[in-house]
Amino acid sequence: QNMSFFPTAAAAQQRGFRACKRCRPDASPGSPEWNIRADAVGRAMRLIADGVVDRHGVVGLADRLGYSERHVNRLLTDELGAGPLAIARAQRAQVARTLIETTSITMTDVAFAAGFSSVRQFNDTVREVFALSPTALRALRRRRDRGAVAEHHGSSTDVAGTTIALRLPVRPPFAAEQLFSFLGHRAIPGVESWDGEVFRRTLRLPQGAGFVALRPIDGAVACTLRLDVVGDLQAAVQRCRRLLDLDADPVAVDRSLAADGHLAHLVGRTPGLRSPGCVDGFELLVRAILGQQVSVAGARTVAGRLSAFVGDDVAHLAEPGIGVAQPTRLFPSAAALADIDPELLPMPATRRRALLGACAAVAAGSLAIDPGADRSELARQLVALPGIGPWTAQYVTMRALGDPDVFMPSDLGVRHGLDALGLDSSPRGAAALAERWSPWRSYALHHLWHSLAASPHSPQSPHRSRS
Repeated sequence: QNMSFFPTAAAAQQRGFRACKRCRPDASPGSPEWNIRADAVGRAMRLIADGVVDRHGVVGLADRLGYSERHVNRLLTDELGAGPLAIARAQRAQVARTLIETTSITMTDVAFAAGFSSVRQFNDTVREVFALSPTALRALRRRRDRGAVAEHHGSSTDVAGTTIALRLPVRPPFAAEQLFSFLGHRAIPGVESWDGEVFRRTLRLPQGAGFVALRPIDGAVACTLRLDVVGDLQAAVQRCRRLLDLDADPVAVDRSLAADGHLAHLVGRTPGLRSPGCVDGFELLVRAILGQQVSVAGARTVAGRLSAFVGDDVAHLAEPGIGVAQPTRLFPSAAALADIDPELLPMPATRRRALLGACAAVAAGSLAIDPGADRSELARQLVALPGIGPWTAQYVTMRALGDPDVFMPSDLGVRHGLDALGLDSSPRGAAALAERWSPWRSYALHHLWHSLAASPHSPQSPHRSRS
């Protein structure tokens, strides 16, 4: 009788509650509910997390969702107990607290990195939400962790921009080795790199360019960001979390899939397997088109050439003094690829037309692939484009939109994985079988793919699922 429950931190804060200063529930990974839900509220939460309200206000959020401001406010308030402004404010407060406690950047930089429009607004919000001033928060944390902040979470500002080191919290179990291997083997030369321990890549962000280095550590992922504009921090962090699927609920996923006898041993062998996302929906679409019917190496090579031709140079953001080859180019924009000389595209004519048509649609604004896109509508739009079929559309919705319930029954890797389990691998049989794995079919798909990589006797011929 002495407890009250709220669907969001923003709703609790609006009613005068503050997060416990000992157990820090506000520092836990993001709610997996918004990663799963495909309705307007789920789409809105993903857009707010990406900083849409901070950059464009509620009107920008409403325009992206296709509703009026009033309706968006009503939807979120009824469902979550707080409107979009309050939810964005709670998110800014948590980002600010993380930066205050784990970096040494100035409070002014913290304010704008967290998305506040002024230092005064930043100070007032921090005091209201945490009952401490920003300087008191930093001093308190340093007294608790003497020496640890400078050693593990330091940041600095230099001529290349702002460098910020953070810990991205993760829900266990976490199959980090398999996740980073998946990304590393698909790394685009010049845009991404992987040395077996650290995954690095460039980022095209709302206000400028960025560079990130990601490395799994105990219970988290170490994230070092170098940004042209410190205000892009929130967007960069959210894109890294989506790339690594860090807001998933692995316990729920594993429990559900392990209940099926066909998958139980695969789940038991690799608990916490993630469904990797992406940092940019357009980039993922291009990669999917390039990967049609070719090997991983072939798709990587072509993507690297395109980036070398028309990708912007961002060598100034590379990490200094680490002694390994680093990404130095941004993945090309839709406008740049739409205008590329078709002769520079080393691929069959049908795939070339598919690529250029998709780039033109994104550049013109008739096709949007971002966290707020409607999954069903995007799939319909994709298959309406020439040269794009169900496999490509499903792959994009799974990785670009984080859809946890995608299954590709015609995929060659799926067929090999089901054959190895002695199951019906025909497209119709695979689709029927996968119904029992809903709503986690994307994770079942990755278990099947991973079972091929884990088996020394598995078929290794190139196929679409590995591109």
